[in-house]
Amino acid sequence: MTASSYREALRQAHREALARDPRVFLMGEDVGKYGGTYAVSKGLLEEFGPQRIRDTPLSELAFVGAGIGAALGGMRPIVEVMTVNFSLLALDPIVNTAAALRHMSGGQFHVPLVIRMATGAGRQLAAQHSHSLEGWYAHIPGIKVLAPATVEDARGMLWPALQDPDPVLMFEHALLYNLEQELPAGAGEVDIRRARIRRPGRDVTLVGYGGTLEKSLEAARILAQQGIEAEVIDLRVLRPLDDATLLESVRRTRRAVVVDEGWRSGSLAAEIMARIMEQAFYDLDAPVARVCSEEVPIPYAKHLEEAALPQPAKIVAAVQNLWGNR
Repeated sequence: MTASSYREALRQAHREALARDPRVFLMGEDVGKYGGTYAVSKGLLEEFGPQRIRDTPLSELAFVGAGIGAALGGMRPIVEVMTVNFSLLALDPIVNTAAALRHMSGGQFHVPLVIRMATGAGRQLAAQHSHSLEGWYAHIPGIKVLAPATVEDARGMLWPALQDPDPVLMFEHALLYNLEQELPAGAGEVDIRRARIRRPGRDVTLVGYGGTLEKSLEAARILAQQGIEAEVIDLRVLRPLDDATLLESVRRTRRAVVVDEGWRSGSLAAEIMARIMEQAFYDLDAPVARVCSEEVPIPYAKHLEEAALPQPAKIVAAVQNLWGNR
């Protein structure tokens, strides 16, 4: 076992992909000489040169489109969008071109690119830089949506994503870059098709991903002190959702709480709840509950930002409330 940060795990994943396949290159704002807004690409320009580590103009519409063109031309681009809110400037090439081209061409063309971006709140960056919009992208057929929440997944998701013939979006919660965890010896590729049970339990299933995983695990530790053993599922893959792992857990625990940093209305949490109700209704001992961000633009003030986001105490309260239905 070796200790690594989430940031360093991502950097190592890039380094190995670049060394392994000459078609792989990284492009985005400040990824070169500056080393990336979150220092993920620090040192890669010196190691691989400006042909492989390409700084772009400040135009997401332009450089995401260029990435799609490079993928169509046989390359394997990694496109870094600084934060998820900036990806809205590239919705047209992502949704109307990358996601649809395989279908529109009758399977003749594929767009094998990976788009990485930081997501989430908690850093006092106020309403325009604190979005959690991965649920929007999980709505779109034709793309795969990943949310690495551990150092091992940050290390192991990039290479299999680059092997996918269709577009893959990776959402990295900005609070995770400094996360330190032990990496198993020989850590390599991970399965980008399945969710993972991060903590086994018998009484309730907590479903989280990305920035909500550690909060769910903390809530599970608090609940254990109260005699409630929570099973914690890390979705990891937001599209396509791994219904099998989710439903197998819920059928055992008979209760579920979905934790999602997205807003409640039209959220990914709502989709997960619907799937549980559609496929496991008669296995439930209580209605499915959810903990989402409050229906407000994320505030700047730290105490208000914390109040607006899912927190372990809110998750614990949601779980405790399920027993009122017994």
